[in-house]
Amino acid sequence: YQYLKGYKEKKDLDHFSFVSGSVQGTEQECLDCLMEFCGRYDPSWTELSNFTHFLNFQLMKCEESVFCSQLVLQEFRGF
Repeated sequence: YQYLKGYKEKKDLDHFSFVSGSVQGTEQECLDCLMEFCGRYDPSWTELSNFTHFLNFQLMKCEESVFCSQLVLQEFRGF
């Protein structure tokens, strides 16, 4: 939700990192945001669950990747 909210607000996500345990927004705002980005018109709970698990996995891999580190971003602008 933190990434999707930042993307929606046009924040610079290259310098953003997920903060575990940080609560942002309400449950309703989170659900609305997930439904907006899910890609389905009227997603079921299973589809939302699959979307969030897949997105979470991809974002964890991105944060762990050396190619997405701040050092690479500084040395190779636009990479």
